[in-house]
Amino acid sequence: MPDTMLAVVKPQAKPGIEIRDVALPKIGRTDVLVKVKVASICGTDLHIYNWDRWAQGRIHPPLIPGHEFCGEVVAYGEEVTSVKEGNFVSAEMHVACGKCLQCRTGEAHICQFVKIIGVDADGAFAEYVRIPESNIWKLDPAIPQEYASILDPLGNAVHTVLAGEIAAKSVAITGCGPIGLFAIAVARALGAAQVFAIEVNDHRRGIAKQMKADLALDPSTQDVRSILMDRTGGLGVDVVLEMAGHPNAIRTAFDIVRRGGRISLLGLTSKPISLNFSEDIIFKGLTIQGINGRRMYQTWYQMTALLKSGKLDLHPAITDRMSMTDFSKGMERLTTGEASKILLYPNGAK
Repeated sequence: MPDTMLAVVKPQAKPGIEIRDVALPKIGRTDVLVKVKVASICGTDLHIYNWDRWAQGRIHPPLIPGHEFCGEVVAYGEEVTSVKEGNFVSAEMHVACGKCLQCRTGEAHICQFVKIIGVDADGAFAEYVRIPESNIWKLDPAIPQEYASILDPLGNAVHTVLAGEIAAKSVAITGCGPIGLFAIAVARALGAAQVFAIEVNDHRRGIAKQMKADLALDPSTQDVRSILMDRTGGLGVDVVLEMAGHPNAIRTAFDIVRRGGRISLLGLTSKPISLNFSEDIIFKGLTIQGINGRRMYQTWYQMTALLKSGKLDLHPAITDRMSMTDFSKGMERLTTGEASKILLYPNGAK
């Protein structure tokens, strides 16, 4: 085992990153050391790279970011019993406290004191990452490494889609970043009758069509409400999965959902949103859900079953593959709006 490893490091409280040789993580009695095979870039990583207001209030450099990955177990502490060397794994990167009301009542995914590996502790943009045994997720070797590296965002999509009935329902997805694109595939696999994608970015709309959306609509140039009312017999869609967090997208969600429908909100807003509770929610009899992360570990079992079924084609959403040393290039690609999911390989692009 080497003493050092290559890593993407946020060294200081300012924009940018560095590629450095750093010490190999030391594992404790209940930790697992994983050799990273593939990691993927998330929008959170762009916030950290750009050092925006959110990052300034949350991140404490030096930090190795990265919270989406898969790899191989290479070492573990003396109290670890559930894995062995060579196991193919990913991990739930939200580390719950296990003691708060939420953790003790089956809601650990909204733990009051959660810490996130790659945000609050060193993460997976490195050759090796340290993970608590309780957070390790063993994988079937038949699952492709590309898919195994994106289980975190895929889990967000699965959690959002399965937060209510989906089979035989009409579904609209506002915002087609990676999670929105994955939600198209998940809704399709779970029997949605119609799936509509709503996205202002041309490139993302194109991918939404490849993901088998029935329609991919541009809300900046098309009358989305009129089109979807026509497609649903004047009722509106049964389910809206809101992935954008933009005020206009949220407004659209409430305009297109039918009376008695469901809106599941995953997209994060940057400022308060104004709604007419009487007209938008109460009189329509809506079910409104806030979605955060993935259910521990119900969602992991669900998405593993979906992947093993072979019903999910996620490849159109994976647009770039590059060496981890080209991390800054990945940030540039995300900024252009022409990339969706970017995979990083510690030992060079595959």
